[in-house]
Amino acid sequence: MVEDNLKRILEELPPEVKLVAVSKFHPSEEILEVYRAGQRRFGENRPQEFSAKVRELPDDIEWHFIGHLQTNKLKYVLPYASLVESIDSLHLLDAVEKWGREHDKVIDVLLELHLGAEETKGGFTQDEIEAILSRSLSGVEGSGVEGSGTEGSGAEGFSHVRFRGLMGMATNTDDMAVVEADFARIESFKRSLEDRFDLPDFTELSIGMSHDWPLAVKHGATIVRIGTAIFGPRVY
Repeated sequence: MVEDNLKRILEELPPEVKLVAVSKFHPSEEILEVYRAGQRRFGENRPQEFSAKVRELPDDIEWHFIGHLQTNKLKYVLPYASLVESIDSLHLLDAVEKWGREHDKVIDVLLELHLGAEETKGGFTQDEIEAILSRSLSGVEGSGVEGSGTEGSGAEGFSHVRFRGLMGMATNTDDMAVVEADFARIESFKRSLEDRFDLPDFTELSIGMSHDWPLAVKHGATIVRIGTAIFGPRVY
């Protein structure tokens, strides 16, 4: 079944859009089924589960971390992730920079824009993302991000973080007009950032999941995160 699901999605997905098969909560045996069907890019959102699966599964998998990441769990994620899609606070971003400096590694990340209507969702405001990108280019002392609790940190900017683009999650609703408005907003914001900042690696827009990915593609998604439509409902 998972092979058929994957094939159907790939037939509809434009070739330039990357598919992240969201394998969270699914055992390694099921991931291997999708791997054997040709998929090489998977996403996880729980650090310990992530690191365990990395060790169990083939080493040519490109792993994305897509969930909230606590700073005390970096060791489970940063050695293995090709892309951390869910940088949602300056505190976390500074911790990732510090880890990269200590381990002589540059970490590819996406900045999560607070996109949906829910207050419980994490992520930055547009102003905060603009301030972070300004800091990354200027390298001057101070983040310029109000309320972060870490103003004045990172005087050298972000020499061990590579900003690859934005990630966002639309409002949790069955109203596709609301979802499309969310996607249109992040697409417009990303274009404005590209106009303002000289960041040649800032190319990715990760939006869209199993129920709304066609709308995400319509609004410039370069990455879609699809789990249920491939694996079926979670098993635990």
